[in-house]
This record gives sequence, structure tokens and C-alpha cells, in this order.
Amino acid sequence: MKLALVGYGKMGHMLERLAPEAGFEVALILDEFNNAKGEGLTPENFAAVDAAIEFTAPPIAAGNLLRLAELKVPTVCGTTGWFGELPRVRAAYEANAGTLVYSANFSIGVNIFRRVVAEAARWMARQPGYESWAWEIHHSAKKDAPSGTLLRLVDDMKAAGYTGRIDVSSNRAGAHPGTHEIGFDSVADTLTLRHVARGREGFAQGALQAARWAAAHHGVCEFADVLFSEDKE
Repeated sequence: MKLALVGYGKMGHMLERLAPEAGFEVALILDEFNNAKGEGLTPENFAAVDAAIEFTAPPIAAGNLLRLAELKVPTVCGTTGWFGELPRVRAAYEANAGTLVYSANFSIGVNIFRRVVAEAARWMARQPGYESWAWEIHHSAKKDAPSGTLLRLVDDMKAAGYTGRIDVSSNRAGAHPGTHEIGFDSVADTLTLRHVARGREGFAQGALQAARWAAAHHGVCEFADVLFSEDKE
């Protein structure tokens, strides 16, 4: 299968290294030198591409996705910080009968962690004696803070029925690949749930798994929908 990488930073290099193990040949790489203003997103470049993975930056992600939708390229997007544009992007893929898999985090562990947090929040919603917090830390080069993953975790808690105050905080320092923590505290005790990433490899593996799915399916969905699709069967 032919894969295009839109964005060639640290994640792009990791995807290139792991692609053969997932059954992909990297046929096209677009970066700031050949796609600064979207000039690399052409029908000619993508004529033989089976799927594209977009890992760039929040200000340019939505523009890349709109163009990939026009090109009818099955797409995986791992960029965060652009979700305010999701309705417009979703409409573009649906209008072109295309496929987009997006997520704030392509780690399989994080997506399972989200379910654990939601279940804890559902039970804690019945316990008025507890207050909660949501915290994350990432490397200093990460642009958005709080992270998209932390914001989704907070949304998951609220969707599970938790109505208490959630104190949200972030740190940016060094080369930390990412830790997310949800906690509940009372006079009696503390419950802490934490996910710690050891590197970028898990995110890349998840994105490649999503790319294989995108190449064979239609629609717009989150990675969790792909990962837990068997639960809906």
C-alpha cells in the first residue's frame, strides 16, 4: 500500500521508519520545503496514494485536510489544536464521500485510558465529597496547552455525568513525550488515574493502524471508533 506523509517532523520520521512493518511503502513526503502553501497537495502527487497521514501544526492542518478531502484521499490526522474547524472539515469529506480518521491521541493505551476515566467519573458523579483535577505535561515544543487529549478526557468525564468542578492544568518542559493524569480527592482518600507515554512509537503505530482502516472504509470518525469498532457489532 502506498502512503503519503503530510508533515515530516519527528512524528513523520517515526512513521516513515515504522511504515514497512505495517505494510506500507512511503510514496510521498510533503514538508515545509515542498508544501509550504499547499502546493504539494495535487492530483498528480496523490494519483497512486492509498492513504495519507497528516501530522503538521494547528494553523495549517485544516487547510491540508480540506485539500485532501477534495483529492478524495483516505486521511488520518494526528495534528491537534484545529478541532474548531472540524464541522467544516467533516462536511468536506462527506461531500466527497471520503474518509477521515482523526484523534487528539493515536495511542492505543490513551484510548483505553479514556474509557477507564469515563467509568471512574460515572461512579464519582454519585459522590459529592470528592473534587477532581485533570493535568498533563508534554515537551516544550508542543504548541497547544492544555493538550487535545486532556480536553477530551475532561469532555469524557462530563459526558459520563460528572458535574463537579475539574481543575485543569498543563506543563511544558524538556522532551517529555506526554503524561495525562485524572484525580479525585476527598477528606478520606485520593484516587489517581495516570497514563504515561514512553515515546512517539505508540502514536505512530496507532496512526498506521488507522491508515489501513481508512484505506478500506468510508466516513469520518475518531480513532476510538476504529479501535473499538467490534464493540458496536
